[in-house]
Amino acid sequence: MKVAVVGATGLVGTKMLQVLAERNFPVTELLPVASAKSVGKEITFKGKQYKVVSVEDAIKQKPDVALFSAGGSTSLEQAPLFAEAGVTVIDNSSAWRMDPTKKLVVPEVNADVLTPEDKIIANPNCSTIQMVVALKPLHDKYKIKRVVVSTYQSVTGTGVKAVDQLFNERKGTEGPMAYPYTIDLNVIPQIDVFTENGYTKEEMKMIKETNKIMGDDSIKVTATTVRIPVMGGHSESLNIEFENDFDLDEVRDLLSKAPGVIVTDDVANLKYPMPLDAHDKDDVFVGRIRRDETQDNTLNCWIVADNLRKGAATNAVQIAEYLAAKNLIGQGVEA
Repeated sequence: MKVAVVGATGLVGTKMLQVLAERNFPVTELLPVASAKSVGKEITFKGKQYKVVSVEDAIKQKPDVALFSAGGSTSLEQAPLFAEAGVTVIDNSSAWRMDPTKKLVVPEVNADVLTPEDKIIANPNCSTIQMVVALKPLHDKYKIKRVVVSTYQSVTGTGVKAVDQLFNERKGTEGPMAYPYTIDLNVIPQIDVFTENGYTKEEMKMIKETNKIMGDDSIKVTATTVRIPVMGGHSESLNIEFENDFDLDEVRDLLSKAPGVIVTDDVANLKYPMPLDAHDKDDVFVGRIRRDETQDNTLNCWIVADNLRKGAATNAVQIAEYLAAKNLIGQGVEA
């Protein structure tokens, strides 16, 4: 399968290449794509060197699928060009997520909505992805009424500049600032810009995307998203109110059997998910599972996942895997 990776030299693009290799996606030809200043540079994939090409060159070569991680404005401009050439685009930016004509997909939750006609497919926000993977089996069994989520998000979610800021501050070195404040030894209760209702765009993404992915607008979600000085993954504290009561052992069993979920919940032995454990893994880890004793039919839990992998690169590759397995891309699929 001929695969283009748009934004191949960036943090998520590099991770996409790593995940494609690790998961043995059937790449017969790779087209790394980046901005004009990177064209001609070389990247390594599975021990071979590939020259970075321009968007125009990549489109001419008609890849079967294009994995996009190049920012929203780039995606709005370039994804339709690929789609018009018959290429299936899986886009990691926020550009298409809430477009009513585009599918927003987490394979463990709603891959079955995909058809051969879907030429631009949106990859959800990293924080939303890990949350809905855990919510899906619980919603199917108990029906979720409301979710209150607070996030503890890694600096890697902002990009290389933020990682550099953290380590510069840790070393006492001056450097470019990704955030308006110091991040080392601090937490910043703002991710993305504030909207008119006092919530940030990141918080509103989690609210709206959850409803779209779960296919249920009756689920009420409220979010507070926070940046913390860690690497390795995002953590989330969830308070979930159901219509129906639940048994804690059954909850653990449902989550243990759910695709993409690993339950780490043994407080007697201090076992619970942490970003260090999730780093470079594709699973969503769930722990601290307990009943909210102040309200009926309500559960508390803690969710951790690697935001660059399941929260971005891996989810996109999993969508491509699903499309390939169902013959929705590649051989036999006409533009």
